[in-house]
Amino acid sequence: MKRILLFAAVVWLMAACAEKNPVLTIAGGQIQGVPTETPGVTVYRGIPFAAPPVGELRWKEPQPVIPWEGVKVADTWGNPAWQAAHTPGGYTPEFFFDGDPAFSEDCLYLNVWTPAAGKTEKKLPVTLWIHGGGYSAGWGFEPEMDGEEWARHGGVLVTFNYRLGLLGFLAHPALSAESEHGFSGNYGMLDQIAALRWVKANIAQFGGDPDHITLMGQSAGAMSVQTLVTSPLSKDLVAGAIIQSGGGVSDQPLLGGTPLAEAETMGQELMEWAGYETLEQMRTASPEEMLGILMRYMMEKKQYLRLSPVVDGYALTETFNEAAKAGRIANVPYMIGGTLDDMRGLADGIERFCFLREKAGIPAYAYQFARRLPTDGREGVLQGAFHSSELWYMFKSLRFCWRPFIPGDYDLAEQMITCWTRFAATGNPNGSGPEVWPPCTIDNPKTMIFALDYDGQVASKAGVLVATGDE
Repeated sequence: MKRILLFAAVVWLMAACAEKNPVLTIAGGQIQGVPTETPGVTVYRGIPFAAPPVGELRWKEPQPVIPWEGVKVADTWGNPAWQAAHTPGGYTPEFFFDGDPAFSEDCLYLNVWTPAAGKTEKKLPVTLWIHGGGYSAGWGFEPEMDGEEWARHGGVLVTFNYRLGLLGFLAHPALSAESEHGFSGNYGMLDQIAALRWVKANIAQFGGDPDHITLMGQSAGAMSVQTLVTSPLSKDLVAGAIIQSGGGVSDQPLLGGTPLAEAETMGQELMEWAGYETLEQMRTASPEEMLGILMRYMMEKKQYLRLSPVVDGYALTETFNEAAKAGRIANVPYMIGGTLDDMRGLADGIERFCFLREKAGIPAYAYQFARRLPTDGREGVLQGAFHSSELWYMFKSLRFCWRPFIPGDYDLAEQMITCWTRFAATGNPNGSGPEVWPPCTIDNPKTMIFALDYDGQVASKAGVLVATGDE
């Protein structure tokens, strides 16, 4: 009898564990996540969403994921794309782990945080985060991008890596000639679209709603969001968009897309300068070689070369600016803003964007992050409400940062992640409560300013783009 009871208890325990952390069937095979410190939240690290873009697949559109056998335990981050090593100082103490992870061309992996693994009936709002880094640096599992708190607030968060630098955005006449669609240069962008399509096809297994996907990105990630809501390959898959420190509508002609012919000329000149005359030579060169070419060229020529999405007539048929002015971007809710110390140069473009969205029938929400982060007195670190500083707050990931935060910082982070996840869920950061964050309109051009007062208490309010006294 005791053996029967013990066997029954073991079976019950195994069933309970399987229910909490079920094996999911997705593109490529079966997968199982790992629990986080938050009860009920599971993270899946390093899920492949496309085949490794190596060898003959270098500078090719992302290909379907290679199937695996058995159950893949998703407990390890996938390698970030090749990029320059991060040196001490600058953003390194803020946004990267101590020491870089191993970089690799085999980099097309994503991560999922969810409170509803295996519960397909839940249909929770899904957010796809695109990391920044000037299209040449960064990855989807930097500590400030941790999704545990996001999932605790009832959303499914997906982050991912994509190809960067020359391996992600090189345009070249020979590459265009071999392409089925006659283009080159948008490989990193196509990786982003592949990740979005993977989410559409697979996220229901994680408890997410494939018909309710919000794009969210910061800096180059925000410009990527702008590209994806413009692209005919992706804009119909989007339910909402959050644009952080990526600007709004600008009159700068190259912001948001370089013409294909111009990008091809630049790429051909660069490769010929480096001594690569054929695609075979270009594809057999090591990623380390490719990494050094651009910097050496710019230093020798004293000329800056911009690597970013290309208006190729296929993946991107016009710039975000052109499409936004003509009302041809995805007609969905938008949130847009930046930080106090980088926003002064972005404010006009953000307001212009919001006014255009009002005319399109769905007013947008604007924000400014004005909390100047506390320091511990060390020299050579970033100070103020600098570019990217809001990430610790809207992900509520302050526990990973070395700064001496006060209780008010955690309260502000709770306010911000609540607004962000509400927007992802409903298209409105106010949720069902009273409206404290109005949309930015022509007659009421208000921006939600997130800040603390002199006493360290949350003092966020709708206002104009000015400093708040938060020192």
